[in-house]
Amino acid sequence: MTKTNALPFTVSKTENFFDRLGDYVGDVFYDILPGKGYELRDEQIFMAFQLEQAFKHKRTIFAEAGVGTGKTFVYLLYAICYARYKGRPAIVSCADETLIEQLVKKGGDIEKLEQALGLTIDVRLAKARENYVCVRKLDTLVDKTNDEDVIRVHDQVPDYVFDNSASKKSFERYGDRKEYPWVSDETWEKIAWDPLQQCSTCDWRHRSGQTLNREYYRHAQDLIICSHDFYMEHVWTKDSRKREGQIPLLPEASTVIFDEGHLLEFAAQKGLTYRFNVETLEKVLTGYMGQDVREESLVLMEDILAKHDDWFDFLIASSIPVAGSERKELQITDEMVEMAEGLYEKVEQLLDQLVFDSEMFTIDEYHIKIIEEYLEFFFHGLSIFLKSDEGIFWIEENESTTSLVMMPRLVEDVLKTEVFSKDIPFVFSSATLAQDDDFSYLATSLGIQRYDSFTVSSPFNYEDKMRIYGHLDDGNKWEKMRDQLVSNNGRSLILFSTAEEMNDFRAWAKEEDFPFTIVYEGDQEISETVKSFQLDESTVLCSYHLWEGLDVPGKSLSQVIISSLPFPPIDPVFQAKRKHVQHPLEQVELPYMLLRLRQGIGRLIRTSEDEGVIHLWMTEEERENFLEKISPILPVEVTWQ
Repeated sequence: MTKTNALPFTVSKTENFFDRLGDYVGDVFYDILPGKGYELRDEQIFMAFQLEQAFKHKRTIFAEAGVGTGKTFVYLLYAICYARYKGRPAIVSCADETLIEQLVKKGGDIEKLEQALGLTIDVRLAKARENYVCVRKLDTLVDKTNDEDVIRVHDQVPDYVFDNSASKKSFERYGDRKEYPWVSDETWEKIAWDPLQQCSTCDWRHRSGQTLNREYYRHAQDLIICSHDFYMEHVWTKDSRKREGQIPLLPEASTVIFDEGHLLEFAAQKGLTYRFNVETLEKVLTGYMGQDVREESLVLMEDILAKHDDWFDFLIASSIPVAGSERKELQITDEMVEMAEGLYEKVEQLLDQLVFDSEMFTIDEYHIKIIEEYLEFFFHGLSIFLKSDEGIFWIEENESTTSLVMMPRLVEDVLKTEVFSKDIPFVFSSATLAQDDDFSYLATSLGIQRYDSFTVSSPFNYEDKMRIYGHLDDGNKWEKMRDQLVSNNGRSLILFSTAEEMNDFRAWAKEEDFPFTIVYEGDQEISETVKSFQLDESTVLCSYHLWEGLDVPGKSLSQVIISSLPFPPIDPVFQAKRKHVQHPLEQVELPYMLLRLRQGIGRLIRTSEDEGVIHLWMTEEERENFLEKISPILPVEVTWQ
């Protein structure tokens, strides 16, 4: 085995690194991999040459490569070698946890590359914070619940976490969602970290699972793999974390690879989102009022709390429920803005008062820091609200709280400044990056001004391997889908456009007697659900998220049923997109649907040995209006039944 962090080839003082890298990559794809039983692929060779130029000149490149081109091996090989050359890890940012799992699972691409090339690759996962249990929430809930899943998680938390006298200087890592695969998504939300947690004031902050895992992955030598959401959270918080004396979530990288990079824009919007919980300001200011503060500050705080309550009451009363979404739409009115302006002025005054209070040394410095941090966050959020054309706003309500959520409508300026101004190579990899062979739509939305690009088609013979049948929904769709499942003896993936559509099917299927198991996204940790689907060949997997990232070759997935055309939801985010373009159908609806449809169809054929059937459902109106747009993106012609 080659020593970790050593280049897998030698470079003398008189040789150029990229010349030797090119020689090595040529040896890998022409000799070493074919010698290990891998097929020699022209697509890989072409992609490797294109990536070499991007790395050599530190360019951004859009690498659109179809299924079966072996694109993952190419970008991993360059990322690892470049990381070792630069002495800094490469970051591979994936669309979601499912894609991460495909890379790092046993028998996944990284392990295959290690075995084929005799490398030991130091790869570590940087997961989003909601993937870790929050001990504070868990410890509070465990005394109030009879839920065995919650109690079982609590029992598995290491003893030292609850022992404040523990003097160990290092603790083993724990708390990853993957360690508790039996927990449903619904239960996990009750015990996982969420944006309302005030981690900086938490007694468990140095013993939390996310803190210990963060300390571990930061020392990776080759690869750090994270989700797009986490990468964007890093971008958004790195400056504030530095100001507060904290280390950024991710270290400086030698390069960044965006796998399924077409999904980065939404992750950027999500990462730059402000979330204001109705109770948080009250908690912060109540803690402040409990300190030895001046009468003037107390009066100001009481005024702010009264205005804040009135404003939130008005926002909640004005919000409009959206079918199929937890988000309630908010139409900004003059009265809302006027109330926000009054609150903005008062918070600005309080921030000034805080300077005087801190100089009097009557308040603990730590408390001052926490209060100031939240007030600045709140103050900046109000400033976004007052520039209503720059943001997307909605109300979210759950059993315990209500939140105002503010998302930036456009993120290209932030990305241009904070990400793509860096002098490192950026690689976007996906089977779907261009629209009609044009990459400018994606580049513009991400603030990328200069880029290279190429497209490599899939080598698979779809005409021989795939059949696509079109079906019209005449009111008996579920019954006909049952026949499709039974005739294939299960072994199917059903893709739904929304969770509500999946749940409608689930309620119907509960009354049916299927001769195979049906598993649903959300019932367990997702990689455990996928594993069950893959191992039990006749199982059916129902999902509304796995349009991309799912890689299940073989007979377990020999049929994909697309229950409806995947148009974007009618929620505040997409409503804002529709509102700010001249032709919403052509500029928002169709691009989203066609890209997602291409991804969904791509779940079927994963190797040259795979074959199977796609069943595509739509309404008569959709066939009349959109078939002409859909047909060019399909690998084979549709046969209507």
